Amino acid sequence: MALANSLIDKFVGLFNPEAELRRAKARLALDMLRGYEGASKGRRTDGWKTGGGSARTETQRGLVGLRERSRDLVRNNPYAARAVKVIRTNTVGTGIVPGIKGDGKRKVAAVKAAWEAWAETAQCDADGRRDFYGIQALVQETVAQSGECLIRRRWRRSSDGLAIPLQLQVLEPDFIDTSKDTLHAADDGKQLVQGIQLDKLGRRVAYNLYKNHPGDAGFFSRTESSLVPAQDIIHVFREDRPGQLRGVAWAAPIVLRLRDLDEYEDAQLLRQKIAALFAAFVTDMDGGPPVTGGKDALQLDEIQAGAIQYVGPGKSIEFPTPPGVNGYGEYTTAILRSIAVGMGISYESLTGDLTNVNFSSGRMGWLEFHRNVQDWRWQMLIPQLCGGTWNWFLEAAAVQGLAVDGVKVEWTPPKREMIDPATETKAKTSQIRAGLISLPEAIREDGMDPDAVLGEIAETNKQLDELGIKLDSDPRYLSQNGQSQLVAANDNSKKNQEDEDVAA
Repeated sequence: MALANSLIDKFVGLFNPEAELRRAKARLALDMLRGYEGASKGRRTDGWKTGGGSARTETQRGLVGLRERSRDLVRNNPYAARAVKVIRTNTVGTGIVPGIKGDGKRKVAAVKAAWEAWAETAQCDADGRRDFYGIQALVQETVAQSGECLIRRRWRRSSDGLAIPLQLQVLEPDFIDTSKDTLHAADDGKQLVQGIQLDKLGRRVAYNLYKNHPGDAGFFSRTESSLVPAQDIIHVFREDRPGQLRGVAWAAPIVLRLRDLDEYEDAQLLRQKIAALFAAFVTDMDGGPPVTGGKDALQLDEIQAGAIQYVGPGKSIEFPTPPGVNGYGEYTTAILRSIAVGMGISYESLTGDLTNVNFSSGRMGWLEFHRNVQDWRWQMLIPQLCGGTWNWFLEAAAVQGLAVDGVKVEWTPPKREMIDPATETKAKTSQIRAGLISLPEAIREDGMDPDAVLGEIAETNKQLDELGIKLDSDPRYLSQNGQSQLVAANDNSKKNQEDEDVAA
């Protein structure tokens, strides 16, 4: 093509040099405008459908369909179910716990006792089944499966006998009624978009919620919805685009792959079943009609182990060769890797396949997966669910008469399992000794409350001293190298004195 254009330019230049110059300038300008090859149009991009809709428009189009298909896959596909479980257990685990701090020990102790009596029992659950950490797990699984989850605040009477007059009701996103969305804002500037009422500044004012789940049998035809103030709703979802109002099922990029994998495995299984049904074929070499009865009839309806079947003259038996499954393992492995990437987890955690893993690759994959876990915790669960619940708790505790001014919280995720505890613990100890991290921070990274751990250490040391017990694991008396701390201190003092004498 370039050669043809060059010949045409030369031919035009013979008769009109100015026209040749204009063609050269135009071609140069066209080359500059091309910019991104991915934005070009041609054979390679034919059939590539794209859209320029906003986050609200794009989610509104496929929100329900993706959610329903994702749930179906989790119910029926073992890998989809495993992916959701891996996300829940690694993100929440035993629970993201609060470290309550503030001025005044009595005040903090009273708030901490109220939290333990409410959040660490089933009192906080409107269904009366889970503590707050169980609610965290349910919310995370719902978000990964359905894309979003709602927590509604339910005030209770003091006569209900709760430590805090408040309970949390976990709702699926199906409770949001989108049938009454408005195309234009009202006179006061409020507008219903995807079942959420916004003010003229785009802030959430209320949620349009059904009284019952629209999928409940018997409720669908008579389900009504009403506006619930946004201050009584915690809406947990992963925000992937600015301006996004609703959450999308996390399996959205891999829904078709999971479905294709299901169909592929079913087809392979059916293929082998059909092949196994044909045990043997009998052929009449003389071309006569098959014998259906009598002593000469050939009975091969069932083949038993060790059986020898005699056939008459002119008959032959052929045993078919079942079709192979070449490429089955390579294909499923490639698909499962893409599924793991789409869900943000590692291939090994999805499948449990550790055949090709060494220490370095396992650690690299685990660290990358842990970064995703940290992102889900600190960018979604902690600020949305934990922070929102804590604010509700403080408000209810104040109504109950507790002093909560100046009380703060630091959330501690569960401990991250180490691949090589000896090496990683040594590295963390070096960081503490070098002042790169503090001891409370290191304890918090292991999923424990620093105040509780240090307080327990102090109590243990006090008890050991009172009983006159010196353990070889006590760093107050024995160094890491096994040397007495008192001897080591004397040696250092002697060395310092010798250095001063030399200097003098």
